[in-house]
Amino acid sequence: MSVYKDKKTNTWKVYYRYTDWQGKVHQTTKRGFQTKREALAWEREQLNKVETDLDMSFESFIDIYTADMKNRIKENTWHTKEHIMRTKILPYFGQRKISDIQPKDIIAWQNEMIKATDKQGKPYSPVYLKTLHNQLSAIFNHAVRFYGLKSNPAQKVGNMGKAKGREMLFWTQDEYAKFSFAVMDKPISFYAFEMLYWCGLREGELLALTPADLDFEKDTVRINKSYQRIGKRDIITDPKTPKSNRTIKMPQFLAEEMQEYLNQLYGIGKNDRIFEITKSYLHHEMDRGSQEAGVKRIRIHDLRHSHISLLIDMGYSAVAIADRVGHESIDITYNYAHLFPSTQDDMADKLNNFRKEAM
Repeated sequence: MSVYKDKKTNTWKVYYRYTDWQGKVHQTTKRGFQTKREALAWEREQLNKVETDLDMSFESFIDIYTADMKNRIKENTWHTKEHIMRTKILPYFGQRKISDIQPKDIIAWQNEMIKATDKQGKPYSPVYLKTLHNQLSAIFNHAVRFYGLKSNPAQKVGNMGKAKGREMLFWTQDEYAKFSFAVMDKPISFYAFEMLYWCGLREGELLALTPADLDFEKDTVRINKSYQRIGKRDIITDPKTPKSNRTIKMPQFLAEEMQEYLNQLYGIGKNDRIFEITKSYLHHEMDRGSQEAGVKRIRIHDLRHSHISLLIDMGYSAVAIADRVGHESIDITYNYAHLFPSTQDDMADKLNNFRKEAM
């Protein structure tokens, strides 16, 4: 690299070369530095990045982390990670040398995050705080595993917040019936909520559905994709997990309703989205419908919880329910254990009888 003064603009510039992954040498120029010191500092930082010297700034390592990870995960997942790094992590650690960051610095950052508030002036939720720390720790782990950082200071400190989210809310079948009647005036809303409640779909799964996913001979709906809206673009991705790829048997009345609805959508192609609405539209309709029906307001995702609780109440096993909703059975058992009928009394009685027979 070389630093020169541009006499025309009275600023400094840096010529530098780098070798790409194919071994090709490239040369480029960075202009506009007001002082030679700024140009030399930038030059030194680029050399650190090329040589992966952890004397570099945390911000520079984020560039390496981004190049390594961005193409390996879903676009919507990366969008979330990038937002956290840009707004919650870089403002605090950006200019620090990554090798100099100590556990005490992590504690100080955690305290700032715990004191921080969102746009509505509310403190961050425990689940969000845990997410923030997990992302910071993931960056340090990457530096440890692949670039020679001695240890992860975030791991030494331990997490903040907690994993468990807000309490699950449910609608009974009666509450849902009142709600669905209230939104029946808008067909797209009515049929969307019917699919969410009676099939236990996730929002993204619902919004990605096409006519090709519905088989009215077998009364099934195929789930093999998810819809996201990112940066004013419609993005279709793979489902949340491999287990999410599934085929759901619809109750006959729902299959008839969906066939009726598709017949109303003149000109729709087999690969066109059935519900060309957004998540914000569904949330608005949830507000409207619950208010008009006089039922408690629950989250859209709570319709999925409502479906699962209904199946538990009907006596289905965790394994059967997990197959239907695209979960692992252990997750159903753990998250909904309080809803399954207790077998403690039956266990105690059988143990008692076993002891008597043995005597």
